[in-house]
Amino acid sequence: MHVVAGLWLWLCLGCAWAAPLSPWCLSAQLRRPGDFVLGGLFPFGKDTLNLAARSEPTLLLCDRLFTDGLIWALAMRFAIEQINNSSWLLPGVTLGYDMCDTCFEPLVALQPSLLFLTRNGTRAIGVLCDYSEYQPRVIAVIGPHKSDLCLLTAKLFSSFLIPQVSYGASSETLSNTELYPSFYRTVPSDKNLVEAVVLLLNHFGWNWVATVASDDEYGRGAQALFLSMASTNSICIAFEGLIPTELAEPDATKQLENTIKLINSTKVNVIVLFAHSVPAQALLQHSLAMGLGKKVWLGSEAWLLSDIATSVPNIQSVGTVLGFVMRTGTVPGFQEFVAELFNSVAQEEFCQRSRELSGLEDTEVLDTHCRQCSNVTLGDIWPMLGVTPVQPVHVAVYSVAHALHRALGCTSKGCPKTSVRSWQLLHFMNTLPFEVNGQSFRFDQSHGTNTGYKLILWAWRDGTVTYLPVGDYDQSLYVRTSQIQFHTPDKKPTSECFRRCQPGQFRRTKGFNLCCYDCTDCSENTFWSSTDSTSCSPCPQHQWAPARSTRCHDRTERFLSWDEPLAVALLTLVALTAALSCGAALLFLQHLQSPLVQLAGGARSLLALLWLLLQSLSCCLHVGRPSAALCLLQQLCYALCLNGCFSSLLPKALEITLVTEFPRCAPRLLRWVTHGRAWLVVAMSILTQVLLCWCHLHLGPDYLVADYESLPREVLLVCGTQSWAAFALLHGYNSCLAFVCFLCTFMVQTPGRRYNVARGITFATFIYFIIWIFFLVIFATLRTVLRAVTQICTILATTLGILASYFVPKCYILVFRPDLNTRDYFQNLSDEQPEEDRQ
Repeated sequence: MHVVAGLWLWLCLGCAWAAPLSPWCLSAQLRRPGDFVLGGLFPFGKDTLNLAARSEPTLLLCDRLFTDGLIWALAMRFAIEQINNSSWLLPGVTLGYDMCDTCFEPLVALQPSLLFLTRNGTRAIGVLCDYSEYQPRVIAVIGPHKSDLCLLTAKLFSSFLIPQVSYGASSETLSNTELYPSFYRTVPSDKNLVEAVVLLLNHFGWNWVATVASDDEYGRGAQALFLSMASTNSICIAFEGLIPTELAEPDATKQLENTIKLINSTKVNVIVLFAHSVPAQALLQHSLAMGLGKKVWLGSEAWLLSDIATSVPNIQSVGTVLGFVMRTGTVPGFQEFVAELFNSVAQEEFCQRSRELSGLEDTEVLDTHCRQCSNVTLGDIWPMLGVTPVQPVHVAVYSVAHALHRALGCTSKGCPKTSVRSWQLLHFMNTLPFEVNGQSFRFDQSHGTNTGYKLILWAWRDGTVTYLPVGDYDQSLYVRTSQIQFHTPDKKPTSECFRRCQPGQFRRTKGFNLCCYDCTDCSENTFWSSTDSTSCSPCPQHQWAPARSTRCHDRTERFLSWDEPLAVALLTLVALTAALSCGAALLFLQHLQSPLVQLAGGARSLLALLWLLLQSLSCCLHVGRPSAALCLLQQLCYALCLNGCFSSLLPKALEITLVTEFPRCAPRLLRWVTHGRAWLVVAMSILTQVLLCWCHLHLGPDYLVADYESLPREVLLVCGTQSWAAFALLHGYNSCLAFVCFLCTFMVQTPGRRYNVARGITFATFIYFIIWIFFLVIFATLRTVLRAVTQICTILATTLGILASYFVPKCYILVFRPDLNTRDYFQNLSDEQPEEDRQ
């Protein structure tokens, strides 16, 4: 079955050349029949009318667009002839091509698009419910080059599931395989380009940039992607704008001038430009004319490699031009093919064959003659053969040929003569890799190929631009910074709203723009984590940091250690207090049977001194690193020792109040607070305190607290009060005992010839109350290492207060006034009262 399959080459032929040659020779080569007709879409120029009214730069632009289109067309034809001459790819199958002119206009592009959708052999498009058996005029479409035209044509071809492979459309919108299931491209998506640009900006620390794009699908799409990625990479946009693609419009010049003025007002030094060569040339020209100054221009292949942009007068003064171009390989034998083809154009045999091919054409279908091709010479296009990338066209043709190879089931011996529908090629194009000139290619999930980018620099030598490779991008960026000669005196241009913050400072945003900021020092216990931090990170709880710090340090433990001067002083006082208690106890033991000691309580006085000794020694529990066990013991030991002292004094206080205040009841009740039964009172009182200690342990004992807030650089280890109710219950009983003793003794009067033993108890309890009033106020609010100091001072003050008011005066008499130690002076009130009653 004779199958006509076409790959479509759109040749925009809009310009005129002066060298008159035969109008049939080269132009008639744009259509050729075959078993499978292949074609491509190539731009050349637009609007062939009114050429005489065009300016010289416009004519130069027209020439360049036509040259690029012609080179791409020849690359497509070269690939087809290679495939036809191959003995392994499609043996026995001849590929043809059908090239049409789109003139860069969507409406013009629709005409050949509709032509290719017609049923093969007819000029009608079938309207069917099922297109699985429908055979269109072409089996696949190559092109067009621009994203705008692809967005229009891809919807048509996707409706018929005709493979369309573009070699230049990079819009990210075309990556939507649900909307465009049959669209493919042999160039990377704009998303890859924008990722490379963002990495380059971050590499040089440029975070304050302007972005300009041409007002077309390529420019708008690339700029939208850039704005999205820039916001997530700490890059601020000082200005974003669009420039017109139709320079003949009345407002085009004014719009370009306004763009330059706004860029100049932002004071940026880096401009990211996504545009085709025509609007890019206009923007560069206006920037020079309006004195924008030298900037860093970041661009893409759409204008970087175009001599249209470099043709602007004094373009060297624009600054530094950097950008990414697609990494493409060479096509072996292509330049030789072009040279041989143009040599053949001058021969009559070639032109005769062209006339024959032209005579076979249907005159009623779209005329695809390239009216300008006859005026082109080899010298016109030879300089551009090394600049214009032709590998994407070559790969596009081969991708369809390989899919056709698999769909037909070709072998090295030949291809079966079977019918193949366009939609059958999609499966093989989606899943299988193919090889072109030893290099492997494969369409990814978005139907694109990503061969990576080269970073190039415009290097000027003697007025001629050289595209100097200075880096690469393939998933990661590599820049040879030493090869980049920037325009600034220090060779290090910056583009920031304000200076970069120093280590230990964070950026505090000013106004609404994220890149305008003040540098503020990090406060204590926060640290600077990265260059782009907008705040300082707090240190972990167990660490600290000084102001303007870049890291955190481990906290040291803070407590009242044994070697601190304050602790040494307190321990010395503890030793003196303990020694005083021991000395008093030994002195009382030596004079145990003397009237003075018996009046003071006898053996119960020794017990009170013993409790005071233990109480002073309990201060050692508050020195050193606290632990959970020590925290449990501290309050218990203090309360129990103090209770033992007050319990020993309680019988004497009760005895005094019974004799002085209740003399009638004294004979009956004194036996319970004197002699042997007084020990029962002491035991009951101590036992009550032990019971309260047990309650304290169950209700809320003190616990170890690691305080990270009170001290900036240290963790404070203190014993915290878990329950103030339990604390009050523990110490409240001692306060009650002290209060009872105070009430029983403070109003007692003794004859001048007698020793007033009640005064010692009164002063001892009074001192206790004064100390505890201050202690509670300080202890409840203090959360430093002085909390332990306060506790020690309270214990020592209480102990010394009791010793000084009750025991020291008696020791003085025993040592220095032994003559007063008589029964007359130290007569017990309980022994004296019965005699007075008998009188």
